[in-house]
Amino acid sequence: MGFSATILVADDESRMRQLVRVYLEKDGFQVIEAADGEEVMARLEENDPDLVVLDLMMPKVDGWETCRRIRAKSDIPVIILTARGEELDRLLGFELGADDYVVKPFSPRELVARVKALLRRVQPEKKDGGRVLRFPGLVIDEGARTVTVNGHEVGLTPKEYDLLHFLARHPGQVFSREQILEKVWGYDFYGDARTVDTHIKNIRDKLGGKGDKNSGAGRITTVWGVGYKFEPQ
Repeated sequence: MGFSATILVADDESRMRQLVRVYLEKDGFQVIEAADGEEVMARLEENDPDLVVLDLMMPKVDGWETCRRIRAKSDIPVIILTARGEELDRLLGFELGADDYVVKPFSPRELVARVKALLRRVQPEKKDGGRVLRFPGLVIDEGARTVTVNGHEVGLTPKEYDLLHFLARHPGQVFSREQILEKVWGYDFYGDARTVDTHIKNIRDKLGGKGDKNSGAGRITTVWGVGYKFEPQ
């Protein structure tokens, strides 16, 4: 696909924002900037970008809280950009709804590649409009990338949608965490396998609420010692 998307780059370091801008614009992207979390929320309202590159260590409102605020109102793809590479930081970022994670120092070309890969997943080229996967209480529309549970649309992040869609296309088949990382995150994801656990938990909560095993919309079952599988109701 050709890229004419708008990317919001949020980092308190102006030189870092300029570096990312140069590489993104070289590939045809439009870029808007923000220096802190408050500016991020304002730019989202003003410009309606297609993806956010979000630094964690920002003044006023940090990246974690900013990601939480973004997810409270939008499913826009978010790539976290930070000098902190600890495992707990990554997992917290994914729990808050981030779709990818890049640790400083990084290759600007790698970041651009990740932006492109994530946009391809969110905005796939239209062919036949996409199939619709139908299960009792659950409808997954591939063309619109929507998930409906008992007649009500559920707001999943791009990566949550990709994960549910992948498992639902193979009902009853068990996949290990490593297989899921390869198939859903793809390309050169460097995350921990527990990233999958975090996303599974989020999907379960959204499909049916806590404690009710997805409330008639099919469920993602844990196969102890192996991985996960999707079971239609």
